[in-house]
Formats: sequence, C-alpha cells, structure tokens
Amino acid sequence: MYFARRQQSLRAVLEKQRLDAILITHAPNIRYLCGFTGSAGALLLTARGATFFTDGRYREQSKTEVRNARIVVRPKSPLESASEWLLEKAKTQLRVGIESDHVSVAARDRLTSALGSKARLIPTSMLVERLRMIKDADEIQLMRQAAALGDSLFATILQTARVGVPEIEVAAALEYEAKKKGAQEMAFGTIIASGARSALPHGRASQATIQANGFVVCDFGVILTGYCSDMTRTLFMGRPSAEARRIYDAVLEAQLAGVSAVRPGATAAEIDQAARKSLKKIGLAKYFTHSTGHGVGLEIHEAPRLAATSQEVLQPGMIITVEPGVYIPGKWGVRIEDTVLVTETGHEILTHTIKELSSC
Repeated sequence: MYFARRQQSLRAVLEKQRLDAILITHAPNIRYLCGFTGSAGALLLTARGATFFTDGRYREQSKTEVRNARIVVRPKSPLESASEWLLEKAKTQLRVGIESDHVSVAARDRLTSALGSKARLIPTSMLVERLRMIKDADEIQLMRQAAALGDSLFATILQTARVGVPEIEVAAALEYEAKKKGAQEMAFGTIIASGARSALPHGRASQATIQANGFVVCDFGVILTGYCSDMTRTLFMGRPSAEARRIYDAVLEAQLAGVSAVRPGATAAEIDQAARKSLKKIGLAKYFTHSTGHGVGLEIHEAPRLAATSQEVLQPGMIITVEPGVYIPGKWGVRIEDTVLVTETGHEILTHTIKELSSC
C-alpha cells in the first residue's frame, strides 16, 4: 500500500489550508492513511510525521497493521491521547484541522477544553475523502477482486429465487455463499425486493414472499480486504409481458447510456443526464427518483455523487456506480447497476454479470 505517498498528498493539502496538523478520526480515512482496521484509533498528521493513537486492546493489532506512523498506546481514548500529545509537543499555538463531517459537537468541545490555548481547532471537510476518490493501483486491484466475488454470487440468486420463497431466504443464501467465498461482510443490507416491493429503491430483503409475474430487484455487495463491491440486477418471475419488457429495456438502455458517457473530463452531472435523457424520451424519467450513482471504495457510498447538480470532473482512477432505475409505486420497479472504473481513455466495467433480462 502507498501509505507514505497518501500521507504526503495530505500534507500538501494541509499546507494549502495553512494547517499545522490534522487529526483523523474517521475509521476509513485512518485505514487509508496508515492501514489500521480496528475500531478505536486516531491519526495525527503533521508536516514532520504521523502518530497513531489507540488503547491497550489494539496494542498487538496496531503493531501488525499500522505503517508509516509512530504508534502511541495509552489507557485512554485516542482523542484524549492525541490531545495530551499535542499539549506535550506544542511550543506555540497550532492550527489543527478536525474532520467536521465525522467529529461530534461533544467531541469537539472536549478537544477544545483539553487543548486550551495550545491549539486552535479548524473545521475541515472531505480532505481525505477527496484524495480517496482517485484509487491507486493497489486499490483498483482489490476492487476488481471484490467485484469478481460479487459477480460469482449471482448464480446463488438464480438458484434460490422462486415464487413463494421469502426474500430474506434468498438474501441469507447469498450472504452465506459470500462468507464461504471469503467476504468479510456484506457492504450493505442486501436488497431483494419482489412484486410491488421492487418499486422501493432501498427495499431490503424482508419476510415477504417472492411474487409471480413481477420483477425482483437484487442489489448486493461484499467487503473483501476492506474494499466494497456493488451491483444490481433485476429478475422477472415468470414470462414477462410486453409492458414488463418495455420497462426493463428502457432501464437497460439508460444504464448503457450512462456507462458510455463515463470518461475522463466528463462531469458527474453529464453521466446523470445521459441516463435520465434516455428515460425521458419514453416518458419514464419521472419514475427515476434517485441520483445515477456514487463513488465506491473503502465505503459503499463515497464521493463523487453522480447527480444532476454535481460538477465534479471525472478523473482516471475514480470508481463509480451507474445505476438508473424506474419505480412505479404499487406495481413494480427495475434497477440495473454496474461498478465502473474511469480509465485514461474511457472506462472499464468491473462487474461482468449478464444484464439481459433473466426469467425464473
């Protein structure tokens, strides 16, 4: 992993922000910068180095995982340890950045009280997350592996999704297979939504049974070596009617249009517009009720967001989802999603499961 390079990139940001240090407390950001995967830690990054703080529970784990940072283990919370360390080292008042998106008001107040006049806390937003948008070679390889594992699970859905079977049973079979194949855990609550429930964009698997003559939206992802996969496919139970095929083909056309628009220099809004325009031509855009996609990596939802108002410019190394859908309340819904890498010349689709309409 490129921890030294990542830390140096963050130092360049600190210099632009006129910060003497930054206190990293968001677990995915800590992992990105030094490799620690536990639940109690804080990383203090300065121009001269990095110091990782944890408690006795993670003494041995931090020795194994933490790279490119000094390790300090104290019988206190990582925030208390970091503030004590700053008090010991600071000779003049320091400008210390905190992750305002992740630090509670109570934690900020405790830090302010502990540091007194030795440090001025400066709220920052998305400094590490913006670095994480561009995946390095190691991350891209890990995400290819996670996507491949996700692809391999679709067969389990095809084997278990039958009329009358509870949605939760299909999800359980999929999740069991994922664990057998090495997944750490699921990236989010598995969505298996059938019949009228397929019109719920986030219809997590329930005790409801799979209905005949309707769609089943299957949205799932795994975490493998810390990185997430994300994919959606939609099945039809029985023989699809002409109307069902029209809806499905419209979503597939929109999804392909969105993927085709992915290239360096395109804005996130342009990807959203490409998918939405395709549905608008046949009067279905009003049933597409969410953004077209999002970044994915150490977290299932990362920057950039592919929405109508997002002017983020796509760059090589970004990994995003493209997932338009049509949801007709009380009737049915369809979503198709791929994970896509932005390359130097265009894009590479990381999820390879077939997208033709599968009937069960």
